[in-house]
Amino acid sequence: MKRRLVYKLLLLLGIATMLQAETVDLNDLSGDWHLRVLDGHEVRKARAILDFKPEKMSIEGFDACNRISGKLTPIGNGSYKSRLKRTRMACRGNIHRYVSSRLIETIESGFTIKKETRYGIDGITIKSATHDLFFKRMGR
Repeated sequence: MKRRLVYKLLLLLGIATMLQAETVDLNDLSGDWHLRVLDGHEVRKARAILDFKPEKMSIEGFDACNRISGKLTPIGNGSYKSRLKRTRMACRGNIHRYVSSRLIETIESGFTIKKETRYGIDGITIKSATHDLFFKRMGR
């Protein structure tokens, strides 16, 4: 019973955080973004990359194990979600499985995007009710 209450409180906290997030214009995100930090853990070695294509309202990339792509669907309050298509390659290691599952869960469950600076790096944070992902723009 306590576990159920904790999950409900975490879900409500995540939803409240999503509603308060400062969102950004998708057109400002065009290009490739490299995942640096996931839920407070440095995950650069997994090499997960998202490529926003605002003109097509789509997202593509690599989830650390597989190529991914999908249409972005606005769900209100500056939030988006996508049902992703992906290849079915095996993951190379634990960090790759860790990143892949959480990245997919975040995108498919719904997320907000905000610009921010973390660790002295300008980037974006993609946040869902359960995960927090920080990305740095590639090539800049």
